[in-house]
Amino acid sequence: MRDDTPLDQFRSALAGTARALSDEPEIEVAWTADAASQTGAHLRVPMPGRALPAEQVAEARGFADSMALRLRLHNDVLHQRGAPSEPLARAAYDAVEQVRYEALGSEGYAGIRGNIGAATDMRMISDPIARASRPEEVPLPTALAMLLREKLTGQPIPQAARTGTDMVRSWIEMKAGGDFAALASSLDNQKAFQQLTLDMLGHLDLTQVAENPEPENEDDEGEDEEDTGEEQPETSEDNQEQQPSEVAGDTSEGDQDGDEEQEIDQQEDSADADMADEGEEGMLPTRPNRPWTDLPDTFDYKAYTEQFDEVIAATDLCDEEELTRLRAYLDTQLKGLQGVVTKLANRLQRRLMAQQNRSWDFDQEEGLLDAARLARVVISPGHSLSYKIERDVEFKDTIVTLLIDNSGSMRGRPISIAAISADIMARTLERCGVKTEVLGFTTRAWKGGQSREAWLAGGKPAHPGRLNDLRHIVYKKADEPWRRARKNLGLMMREGLLKENIDGEALLWAHTRLLARPEDRRILMVISDGAPVDDSTLSVNNAGYLETHLRKVIDWIEKQSPVQLVAIGIGHDVTRYYRRAVTIMDVEQLGGTMVEQLADLFEDD
Repeated sequence: MRDDTPLDQFRSALAGTARALSDEPEIEVAWTADAASQTGAHLRVPMPGRALPAEQVAEARGFADSMALRLRLHNDVLHQRGAPSEPLARAAYDAVEQVRYEALGSEGYAGIRGNIGAATDMRMISDPIARASRPEEVPLPTALAMLLREKLTGQPIPQAARTGTDMVRSWIEMKAGGDFAALASSLDNQKAFQQLTLDMLGHLDLTQVAENPEPENEDDEGEDEEDTGEEQPETSEDNQEQQPSEVAGDTSEGDQDGDEEQEIDQQEDSADADMADEGEEGMLPTRPNRPWTDLPDTFDYKAYTEQFDEVIAATDLCDEEELTRLRAYLDTQLKGLQGVVTKLANRLQRRLMAQQNRSWDFDQEEGLLDAARLARVVISPGHSLSYKIERDVEFKDTIVTLLIDNSGSMRGRPISIAAISADIMARTLERCGVKTEVLGFTTRAWKGGQSREAWLAGGKPAHPGRLNDLRHIVYKKADEPWRRARKNLGLMMREGLLKENIDGEALLWAHTRLLARPEDRRILMVISDGAPVDDSTLSVNNAGYLETHLRKVIDWIEKQSPVQLVAIGIGHDVTRYYRRAVTIMDVEQLGGTMVEQLADLFEDD
């Protein structure tokens, strides 16, 4: 402990407090330069400055306290079981549940209450509600959560969210104001609170009022109330897999089976702990996983305007000092992984160099002196066959472009591993004489931007096409040495960079850059964790608009382009789109998968 910095000591204190608060001895706390997130007992909280400013310390404590309370007071299996299917309703359902366990856990604890308040203030600054200028731009899940928090805790709405919340306050209170009191009386009963939340979402027209996660059981309960006595024995004799999923309402059954239900839920919750990964509620895009459909002949993709799109170098998005700090943070986060990926990259280097090994013709009349024949030269100086000539080995000039999804859902460990893997691949390929370009794609804004504002000002014409401002980032140019571009990859760690993703146009952009290169072999590797999603575009065009365009682009490249295309999907089935693709479920596999895919492409003549 003598060599620990104040920052290390603070992290140890956070971990100890979180363990005590959650009653979970295995909790680990790590710093992040991105949005706070949680995976099971692994907590990633914003890193304060080295001087430990008071407001940043309170923010870090607030995120850690909230995550610890989630582990202590939240049953994720029960939560998932009752979740509505509509994306907007689901976001509101999740946000309201977070308000519940934070309000319940901070009762009687002024320190926890203040810490969570500081973290909430910080979250609201980057939430879309802070930028809303019209009621239709206010994210309803956030506004609903802020009003409920105000009711349950008495704390004022954060300044950043106050204007946006006030725009929809009267509408929410008119529709669901009566539900707040009922929710306040059920804080310590997640199951009852969950059912009341679903009722409230129905009153807000986000889902059906009568929606129930287990309609069969609800029907049975309804028949019981109508004195259909013969049905009651069948309900009470149901197997125990059905009992935990019943909605609270029959208090006699709840009291009788509560302990057994809790034990089953806890077992399932332990098995599914990794599902508890949080992001910016109501902001992260939904990842559709739609089945393959035939492309309509009439499909025509367009952008409403390209005026606000940008192709920008990483160095233009932040200053040199910040890039250095972000790169240092990336290196410290992935010390263990870097060694593993480096070993895999060395294996790739050996496989590539094996294809470039020199071969020689010996016993030649002229050429380079053959060192193995030196004894013969000394003994018989007049012997003429003591030279060797190097054979020409055909190894095509090659360029590899790594196109990395910079969308919001890549936050945390996925984008960190993608960055370090790209870094090591670029270094390895450079050693082998293979040019490498590293690109990223995202949007400049959430849910639109200047493109959407121009569309609104233009009278909102129907079917406007793509309706967001593209941001295509060049992290490393093909002819740029790796040592000069190394810092740039740290930009992926920057808070607020990762937004939405429009894959089809990003693929065309990277492909166009490749076609302009003089190399004989061109390889494009796409790394993504989902289908294209941009809320602004999808809200005013046909469903699947971006996905259909992506499929057309892929089909054209694979059938008509000299570029070799390969994709790696992180937790998302990209094999439905790309002919040569692989899907990995664990982001830790990314480095090894990149190596194997590149090696296969180089060996495939």
